[in-house]
Order: sequence, then C-alpha cells, then structure tokens
Amino acid sequence: QIWRLITNFLFFGPLGFSFFFNMIFLYRYCRMLEEGSFRGRTADFVFMFLFGGFLMTLFGLFASLFFLGQAFTIMLVYVWSRRNPYIRMNFFGLLNFQAPFLPWVLMGFSLLLGNSIIIDLLGIAVGHIYYFLEDVFPNQPGGKKLLLTPSFLKMVFDTPEEDPNYNPLPEDHPEHQPRDQDQNEQQHPQ
Repeated sequence: QIWRLITNFLFFGPLGFSFFFNMIFLYRYCRMLEEGSFRGRTADFVFMFLFGGFLMTLFGLFASLFFLGQAFTIMLVYVWSRRNPYIRMNFFGLLNFQAPFLPWVLMGFSLLLGNSIIIDLLGIAVGHIYYFLEDVFPNQPGGKKLLLTPSFLKMVFDTPEEDPNYNPLPEDHPEHQPRDQDQNEQQHPQ
C-alpha cells in the first residue's frame, strides 16, 4: 500500500469547520509561497514539498501519526510567515500580530477546536527545519546551502534558460514575418 505515503497528506478529517479551515489555509499560503518567494522556481517549490513530506512521514512514524494533511498546511504557513516577518495579521478581528506568530496562533485555535497539537507541532518543526536549512544556515559565517534541488526536478519543472548563442532561422525573425493581406490593405488603401 505504497500510495499511503502520499494520500496521508490529503486527509484533513471529517467535513466540518476544521476541514474547511485547513482547506482555506492550504490554498492561500501555498499560493502565496508559489507566487512570492518561489516565483520562477517551481522545482524548488516541489522539492520543499518532498523534503517536508519525507520528514513528516519519518517523524509521524515515531509519533504514531498517520494523517499529516494538517501538519503539511502548518508547514507551509510556517515557511511563509518566516519569509514575510513584517506583515501584520488579524485573526478573526480579535487578535493583531506579526506574521511569524501565525503558526502559533493557529495551533492555539486548533487546541480550542479540540484537536491534538502534536500534529501542529510536527508541521511547525518541519517548517522550521526547512526554513533554517534554506534561509538561515547558508547566511551564517561558514554556512552553506545544504538543500540542493535535484537536477532532474529542475529539468522537469523549470523552463530551460535561453541559450545566448542560439541563432534563430531567418523565417523566425519578426521582421521577416509575412503580413496579413487585410492588414496590408488597411495600411495602403487603393
């Protein structure tokens, strides 16, 4: 049942407030990450998913956690919040705080809903490991980038760079494009 390594991230519990809350946060923060710090870096974005999924599965085995969808959502929220530390957040109009506190506020809200905070802590821990290895450690004295996106992911997901030595065929140059007959007649009426 190898598919369970993937499908455990797709289960968010029974339909209810917690389910819809997770869906909204997953969509919103996944989109903001993709359009923000991962713009033009699709392979790096996919690698973050794979790295986070691997660590969550590994840690989840030790903690006997079998459904990791909520932890995955919290991981995305954590990475986004650390990369956008100066954004002011408002939680249901009750609480104002800076973005890095968002995962902790969500964990508190999850606790109020009666959910286990172990799942949220797992998402925060994995998000922090990714953030530290990707954004903090490489900028330290003597630090280096440890998370390198595999080249096969870049080949599959990223658009190839333009070759500066590429010389297109003469018929591919815009000045040699045949003009439409109607456009030609409009410019030179008889």
